[in-house]
Amino acid sequence: MFEKLRALFQSEEPLPPEHQKRVDKLQRITEVPVENPHIYIRALRHRSTLADENYSPTDSYERLEFLGDAVLDLIVTEIIFDLFPKEEEGFLTKLRAKLVKGDTLAEFARELELNELLLLADRAHGQGIENSKSVLSDVFEALVGALYLDAGYRSASEFVRSVIEQYINFDTITNTLDNYKSLLLEFAQANKMEIPTYRVVKEKGPGHDKTFEIEVFVDNQPISTGIGKSKKKAEQQAARKALQILKK
Repeated sequence: MFEKLRALFQSEEPLPPEHQKRVDKLQRITEVPVENPHIYIRALRHRSTLADENYSPTDSYERLEFLGDAVLDLIVTEIIFDLFPKEEEGFLTKLRAKLVKGDTLAEFARELELNELLLLADRAHGQGIENSKSVLSDVFEALVGALYLDAGYRSASEFVRSVIEQYINFDTITNTLDNYKSLLLEFAQANKMEIPTYRVVKEKGPGHDKTFEIEVFVDNQPISTGIGKSKKKAEQQAARKALQILKK
């Protein structure tokens, strides 16, 4: 199966010099020897180029992105499975989702300067496509797919591991997995909303056994309330409910 997939990208035609420069830079980024440069050019080709250069609908990075998405999921799963041997499935699932989400992959692509290598049609330049989070995350996945086809799973895994080791702080990221206030803040920022604020609506009970009711506001609008034995717990509950409401 692997050889059949790889054969689909084989070509005897030499690359144009400007394309070869891109492949050379990718090789320096990944530190993986390139066997078939055409795979990597396809991993960089945005669909805007297809009509101008008479490519087929499957000649953009999208098929490689589809493959790379699956390969990346397995690699990340192996990494966190080994790093956190005492954690349960729920923790691992949340952590994997955090590592393979679009924002994280787009940041990887930006740090690796993949945006500078993206192949766009002339009419598409200046539209911000090369800085789009969705495009950058797709290109990163396409690169993983290209590495898998050209150099094999081990090389793709070593590349992903090196990127994660360089750009991910696991202490920071694991501390936010169940921090709904942080998750709500991230959601608000990603959707260009104002920073969430919290207000005590009610508190009752004696000083040693108080219960707090707290309301959270997003864009100056009340979204939900939470109740807890401390303000922190009430805020977390309010934030969790707010996320459920805003994501509907």
